[in-house]
Amino acid sequence: MKHTLFTAIVAGSLLSGPALAKDDCTDPVADWQPREQLQAQLAASGWQVDRVKVDDGCYEVRGLDRNGHRIEAKFSPASLQIVELEIEFDPSGDTSDYLLPGAPGARAGAE
Repeated sequence: MKHTLFTAIVAGSLLSGPALAKDDCTDPVADWQPREQLQAQLAASGWQVDRVKVDDGCYEVRGLDRNGHRIEAKFSPASLQIVELEIEFDPSGDTSDYLLPGAPGARAGAE
């Protein structure tokens, strides 16, 4: 009985893993914008894009921002809106580009 119960618990755990996994972006592929359009948009913002790939249904971008900080970001492929952003700042890095005016930690007059 204990063996059967243990086997059922292990099997249930293994089978529930994929059911819990979900994509970060759920845009239909027919609505996706071309990667080149995202790259052009980021280049106009001063980003140096090293790589664009699809991950969890999103465009994942790796590269450098206009200040030379290493970035990894996820974008919705249909709207090209940012979904997630990770930045590695230098010890002397200025975070004001990424803080909203009026947010805690934002400099007065920063835009």
